[in-house]
Amino acid sequence: MANTRSALKRMRQSEKRREQNAAVRSTARSAVRATRAVIGAGGVEDARATLARTIRLLDKAVTKGVLHKNAAARRKSRLARQLNALTAR
Repeated sequence: MANTRSALKRMRQSEKRREQNAAVRSTARSAVRATRAVIGAGGVEDARATLARTIRLLDKAVTKGVLHKNAAARRKSRLARQLNALTAR
């Protein structure tokens, strides 16, 4: 347990940030999962719309410091490749 007032405040702040980061991370993961599901179902127009929303969420997660920019870029790239493979069929 923290001893000083400043350490107690830091504990409160870090807990609050941890919860906010977890929420952003969870939303991004859910969006990626939803995009994969739509791509798997084969709906091209739905997949494009879902991918655009997911890319926006991943970029926001990078801006907030929750995800590394290269990790977000990798996820966006993989999803775009899956969508392009779907449209090529």
